[in-house]
Amino acid sequence: QVQLVESGGGLVQAGGSLRLSCAASGLTFNRPTMGWFRQAPGKERELVASMSWSEGMTYYADSVKGRFTISRDNAKNTVYLQMNSLKPEDTAVYYCNRDPPTFSWGQGTQVTVSS
Repeated sequence: QVQLVESGGGLVQAGGSLRLSCAASGLTFNRPTMGWFRQAPGKERELVASMSWSEGMTYYADSVKGRFTISRDNAKNTVYLQMNSLKPEDTAVYYCNRDPPTFSWGQGTQVTVSS
């Protein structure tokens, strides 16, 4: 059974940076496109970034393009999300999952950006 554990969230001022990590266990990591999703209070969960297994293709939502960078370490079964120039509207719980999401969701990691 696939387990996803997100970490690295926290409270940061606008303009600051955070690096999120997602440790995945129980899967063959080399193949799936993995993504980072977020859910703000009262809003639906949305995909913010994803990376194909070959690392040749990435996707970024327009709202984070140029500020967030997704990366992965297949040997460590870990996906990262480097978030720079954070804005208050980036406040949300961040999750990783396959893109499209097929695994059970982890607990997520809270990111709070103060103005």
